[in-house]
Amino acid sequence: MAITKKTVRSIVLLAAAGIVIFLIYKKTTSNKSAGEPAAAAKGAGPKALLTDAWIVKSSRLDQSIEASGTLQSNEEVEVKPEINGRIIHLYFKEGTSVKKGDLLVKLYDEDLKAQLQKLKLQQQLAKTTLERQENLLKINGISQQDVDVTRNQVSAYAADMEYTQTQLQKTELRAPFSGKLGLRNVSEGAIVSSATVITTLQQIDPLKMDFSVAEKYRNAIKNGDQVNFYVSGDNKEYKGSIYAIDPKIDLTTRTVKLRAIVPNNNGILFPGSFAKVKIILKDLPDALMIPSQAVIPGTRDKKVIVADSGKVKFVVVETGLRTESSVQITSGLQAGDTVITTGILQLKQGMPLKYNKIQ
Repeated sequence: MAITKKTVRSIVLLAAAGIVIFLIYKKTTSNKSAGEPAAAAKGAGPKALLTDAWIVKSSRLDQSIEASGTLQSNEEVEVKPEINGRIIHLYFKEGTSVKKGDLLVKLYDEDLKAQLQKLKLQQQLAKTTLERQENLLKINGISQQDVDVTRNQVSAYAADMEYTQTQLQKTELRAPFSGKLGLRNVSEGAIVSSATVITTLQQIDPLKMDFSVAEKYRNAIKNGDQVNFYVSGDNKEYKGSIYAIDPKIDLTTRTVKLRAIVPNNNGILFPGSFAKVKIILKDLPDALMIPSQAVIPGTRDKKVIVADSGKVKFVVVETGLRTESSVQITSGLQAGDTVITTGILQLKQGMPLKYNKIQ
C-alpha cells in the first residue's frame, strides 16, 4: 500500500507532540520531587544548638586593690655619741631587746668629773668672797660694783657647772625608746665621734607598712581602712590598718603613698620585708555574678542570652563591678535565671536550646 505525503506528515506531528508531552511531564515530576524535602524541612523548624549555661545565683563580692608594700620599723634610730670620746664599757648584747632609758654605752668621763669638781671649788670660793664683800658693803668698806662682779662670778661658775654636768650626761648613751638592738660596729676602747654608728635600735612591735595605689583610688580610701597582706615565704595572711595618707600625688608614677600600722606581737614579721597588699573597698554579700563572656556589648546597651522555656531570649542588663573572670549584674537578671555562656554569636531570638554543660 502506497504511503502518501499526507500520512507521513501526520506521523511526524504525532511523534513531536508525544515528545513535548513527555518533557512537560518529566519537568513537573522533578519540580514536585524537589519541593517535598523543602516543605519537610520548613515544617521541621530550626535545629537546636548545643551550648553551655550558667545558673545565676547570689554570692559575696569584694572590690579590692592590690599593691606592693614594704615593712618598716615603727621607730628606728642609729645609736651615735653626741661628743667625741673613748668607749670604756658596752652594756648591751647584739640582737637583744632593751627598754627605754637603759644604759647602752659609757664613754670616758674622768676629765669632765675633774673639771666639775674644780668648778665647784671655784664657786665655793666665790661665794665666800661674796659674803665678805657684802659685810664690807654694809660699812661702806667696798663699792657696790665690786660686790656685783663677785656675785656674777658665782652665777658664772654655776652655769659652767651645769654645762659640764650636761657634758657628763652625754658620756652615757641610753635607749631613747623600747626596741631591739642591731649589730654593734665598735668595741670597748674605740675612739668614737658624733659620726660613729655604734649600733641601731628598732621598734618592731608594731611595724609600719608603706605602699602606693593609683591616684583614682585616693577618695575611696580613708584612715582606718583594713589592709590584708602576705610576706615572702609565708602563706599566712596578716592584717593592718591605714593610719596616714600622703596628701601629695607622685608626679612621676601618678600614685599616692599610704602607711599602715601592723601588729607584731610575736615578732614573726621583720622590717624590710616585701609585702603583697590587698585593700577591700566594697563588701557586697548578695551580688549577682555571671561569667564575663556571657555579656554581649552593644553601642547603646549590654545584653545576655537567657533560656526562656527552652528557647533563646535576649535580655538587656546593667553591669557593675568586675573580677578576673566574672561581672556583676545590677539590673536585668535575678537569681535562678539560666544564662547562655557559649555559642552566643550563633543564637537568634526564639531558637531552641540544648545544653552541653550547666554550671
